[in-house]
Amino acid sequence: MRHYPVFLDLTGQRVAVAGGGAAAVAKLRLILRSGATIAVYADAPAPEIAAWAAEGRLTLHRRRFAPGDGRGVRLVWAAAGDAAEDARAAAIARAEGALVNIVDDLGGSDFLTPAIVDRDPLTVAIGTEGAAPVLARALKAELEARLPAALGPLAAAAAAFRAAAEVLPRGAPRRAFWAEWFDAEGPRAFAAGGAAALAPALAGLLARHRAAAPRPGRVDLVGAGPGDPELLTLRARRLLDAADVVIHDRLVPQAILDLARREAVLVAVGKEGFGPAVPQAEINRLMVEHAGAGAQVVRLKAGDPGIYGRLDEETAALDAAGIPWAVVPGITAAAAAAAAAGRSLTRRGRNAALRFLTGHDAEGFAEHDWRALARPGEVAAIYMGKRAARFVQGRLLMHGAAPDTPVAVVANASRADQRILAATLATLPEAVAGLAGPAVLLYGLAPREAEATAAAPAAREARA
Repeated sequence: MRHYPVFLDLTGQRVAVAGGGAAAVAKLRLILRSGATIAVYADAPAPEIAAWAAEGRLTLHRRRFAPGDGRGVRLVWAAAGDAAEDARAAAIARAEGALVNIVDDLGGSDFLTPAIVDRDPLTVAIGTEGAAPVLARALKAELEARLPAALGPLAAAAAAFRAAAEVLPRGAPRRAFWAEWFDAEGPRAFAAGGAAALAPALAGLLARHRAAAPRPGRVDLVGAGPGDPELLTLRARRLLDAADVVIHDRLVPQAILDLARREAVLVAVGKEGFGPAVPQAEINRLMVEHAGAGAQVVRLKAGDPGIYGRLDEETAALDAAGIPWAVVPGITAAAAAAAAAGRSLTRRGRNAALRFLTGHDAEGFAEHDWRALARPGEVAAIYMGKRAARFVQGRLLMHGAAPDTPVAVVANASRADQRILAATLATLPEAVAGLAGPAVLLYGLAPREAEATAAAPAAREARA
């Protein structure tokens, strides 16, 4: 994000527009709504500008922007439509302490003017960093059609009532009150009686919420998926948006944490195999403490909560404390890795079963039924297998697995830095050496492209 979005209070503040053509008129139509004190500098102003000056809505100077005109001015729009003249005006304004927008010149501007949907006091600003103004206008048109005109009066009534609503506890109770106002009670009151009906409706809604029993805290154990925010379920997104507290794993990326409310408390409880870890007892304590205080808690786990996520331990702790909970599944890393490699985890005639394995557990490297896994055609998704790669290789070879058994290694599945490597059991330790990020080892599967490459010589031999 190159341009930080802010809303400036320009009431009574001095701003200037250098230019008097169509570009200046377009900017002024918006600036005139701001309550700013406006000065326009133009040799030949458009008729609209002259008319606004005659009405006393702005001051018109029939000359070019000159040294001294930028002193004490907050914002200046260089809108002459001539590159040299706009650059000259911008240089003067900057030297005298003003922020400058040069119309249609992203690189030369200190700030950008967004596309705006006005439902006063509700304002929606849409910016594209100047890269796609046509897209901004399209979004503006869509929002104009979708946001009812009543939103303005509803928001104005809410602003006047905000101090009264502070009798409700902070957090979920207050959010629930305002959500019902904007989603249901407010539109219903406005449709029935217009703006005059809004204040009584707010008072009645507040009385009902004050009399309601407080909502108990709860914990939702949510799967964050493999890392791509677009792979989150809709329910997971809704819960993140409503959470007071988010207790999250180390592998949950920032792009997903950013979906939580800005006011939510984020608690990192990272664990790393053979490395630093927050004890499970401490994670359990945090969930119980926050939910016991009435918070809506999301326990956000990478992948799916039920696959190597210690889900049973956490739900047992919540049950023991009498805390209500629910599980929201997520896409597990094995599914994302197989999709990235272009392979099915099961296939008729190849494997009728799929094994989920961990490379290590609380005691160290994990033991499994290696003899069964070493049989031809077996497929397994091995989690946390990078550091255990040589151990897994040794166990499988010891029990008769073929050294050329394919292994697809997928690191950071579904993320922008995803990597897919083709290996065999014989080359597995070397393939994962130095690999950054979490990786899933798909034992018994080759990446689709690698399998196609290997099959081509065999097909040529058969034809010969």
